[in-house]
Amino acid sequence: MIGTLPPERAETVFTHSSWAEERASSYERLEFLGDSVLELAVAHELYRRYPDHAEGRLTKIRAHVVSRASCAEVAQELELGKRLGERASGLPGDELERLLENRNILAAVLEAALAALFLEHGFEAIEQSVVSAFSEVIEDAVSGHVDNKTELQEALARLGRAVSYSVLEVDGPPHDRRFLCAAVVDGEQTGMGSGSSKKVAEQEAARQALERLGLAPVSP
Repeated sequence: MIGTLPPERAETVFTHSSWAEERASSYERLEFLGDSVLELAVAHELYRRYPDHAEGRLTKIRAHVVSRASCAEVAQELELGKRLGERASGLPGDELERLLENRNILAAVLEAALAALFLEHGFEAIEQSVVSAFSEVIEDAVSGHVDNKTELQEALARLGRAVSYSVLEVDGPPHDRRFLCAAVVDGEQTGMGSGSSKKVAEQEAARQALERLGLAPVSP
């Protein structure tokens, strides 16, 4: 649905405060609103879908689904970083790369996009699209899935370190792809994983990195 936004709304969604003429013309105000739009859509879906879950359990699931890490992941799937990069074409290459790899920025752009869609179409018109975009994240959270990527990122952040991921190899025909990915911590390949999707391979790479670094994952 993001492609349906009028140019003026889309421009605000993909304008970072560092290159906006005024801070209020960046995506930050939309991000503020989009955070609430996302929380309401997810809370409504969880309330409807899981009538037997207690309030505490629903709260934990929602927190995982709307986390910055989850939002950044969905933003990457929707290629919002690419669109942001197109607006920042004047930035030096290394600065642009850091910008597009920043999960907080990707999450903020996603929330800004949700707010813009809400203002343009109303909540009821966009609710199911929001839920659909986060459906895999919701299923992972409900099943108690350990998000190794989030665990690794947060553990490293506490140590003042960072992780990035790279695709080392893609094999197989389109209907049976196998991905080999690496988790790179401070420039060093620390974990490697394979899987039927980039996401699965990165999760395995993160798990290996957690083990190698002695950072025990904690279930959500």
